[in-house]
Amino acid sequence: MRYYVTTPIYYVNADPHLGHAYTTIAADILARHHRQCGDDVFFLTGTDEHGNKVAQAAAELGRTPKEHCDTVAEKFRALTGQLDASNDFFIRTTDPEHERFVQGFVEKLRAAGDIEKRTYGGLYCTACEGFYYERDLVDGRCPIHHTEPVWLEEENYYFLLSKYQDRLAEHFRAHPDWVKPRSRYNEALSFIDQGLDDISISRQSITWGVPVPWDTEQVIYVWVDALINYLSALTYARPAEDLAAYWPAQHIMAKDILKFHAVIWPALLMSAGYELPRSEFIHGYLLMGGEKMSKTRGNVLDPFAVMDTYGIDPLRFYLFREVTFGQDGVISMEGFNTRYNGELANELGNLVSRTVSMVVKYRDGQTPAAAAAAAGGTGEAGASGATSPAGSLSPAGEGAAMVAACRARLDESDISGALEAVWELVRRLNRHVEEEAPWKLAKDESQAVRLDTVLHDLVAGLRLVAVCLHPVMPGTSIEILRRLGQPAGADDLLYEDAVWERVRPAAVEAAPSLFPRIDAPTP
Repeated sequence: MRYYVTTPIYYVNADPHLGHAYTTIAADILARHHRQCGDDVFFLTGTDEHGNKVAQAAAELGRTPKEHCDTVAEKFRALTGQLDASNDFFIRTTDPEHERFVQGFVEKLRAAGDIEKRTYGGLYCTACEGFYYERDLVDGRCPIHHTEPVWLEEENYYFLLSKYQDRLAEHFRAHPDWVKPRSRYNEALSFIDQGLDDISISRQSITWGVPVPWDTEQVIYVWVDALINYLSALTYARPAEDLAAYWPAQHIMAKDILKFHAVIWPALLMSAGYELPRSEFIHGYLLMGGEKMSKTRGNVLDPFAVMDTYGIDPLRFYLFREVTFGQDGVISMEGFNTRYNGELANELGNLVSRTVSMVVKYRDGQTPAAAAAAAGGTGEAGASGATSPAGSLSPAGEGAAMVAACRARLDESDISGALEAVWELVRRLNRHVEEEAPWKLAKDESQAVRLDTVLHDLVAGLRLVAVCLHPVMPGTSIEILRRLGQPAGADDLLYEDAVWERVRPAAVEAAPSLFPRIDAPTP
């Protein structure tokens, strides 16, 4: 099956921050998950580079708009690399191929009879690059940026959004899972049911943008230009390939751009004759000091500094362990430190170290074979999944249940739920060590087979943990498998291979702690 996932393309009026990292990591987790399912995946991210805000930012820095875009776009590209994102293409809306596709797309809207030229005046937020009704303002200010809008009046081209109100409502009601979580579905449907107004899709007063093909005195509204990237990328990301079959996409985005993606974008697609997106998942905000992180407000957390202190995978883990995906959540450097030391260093890292150390100490670094373990077994059936005499663990059964739960939750974009499923097994394996006490078994020759079973179970369980952690913590996953002597190629990471019995007897490798403790949060 093909699977196409996108982030929104990020606006280059300022440098990237942790909010951008959060969305990119989420899309990457889902892309990696679908690859482990055996799907043919295409993952897109990139930068949105037109509009008045970009021109203003460039002027303030003494740059041309293109110079500014080139500089900041490279910072976003660098962020994807540092996040270990597995994107297949990085699109820029200043790409000539994209600009040509955008012009062709709006020509389709015009050919459908859905474009009219009108004069309009309204309250305009420069930060949003959009108009607001007075009723939508909060104390006279933009509800997102808390700035006072200015009155803007000019002649523009309008898209007849109102024409698609009924079709949009029908689509929503026929596909109740199309937008997730449910609260965002309800919000988008409410926009539609309240009545849709036609929208301006061009600007006369702005020059930094894609020219309207039939009227070069105007440029295409930056949001229309930006949305079209999800289609345009498929026409030139791999010039020798036809990527059109990847469409439709699953879109991942923050809730502040819900209306653009869940109302305006599908109407544009209907007009132009395209299939609607596969689904849209709307995540919440990362909050610091009780407010959404925002470049405008200046309350951002530098993801590069976080990664320098904690590493890439701990950042990826923390964001989706601490904040339920789809909801708002409070983050802090103190929170990073607590999760890092408590769950990564003490629980996962310590489990890997203890397991490898015991295999080295008691079995000369060689994981006992499954056959040897099953001969005596933990209880009657040993590695096949029976409980120990103390009723402590059904290893294979609990491992299989974890894999199934993790996969099912990621199928639903429930990243936080998938991590909880993995962590239940991590903690269960740690308790297994304490209950079985291998250091005591090693002192009694009559317990040799039982010790083999315990060590085999720990390695087998950790292998499943590593496979299921791979979407969230890819580097850590590969390193755990390496230390366990287990193969870690793409085929070895498939869920269909995440089976207890497929652990291979192999030499393990002792190594420094996966997650050295950090005693205090970085200011």
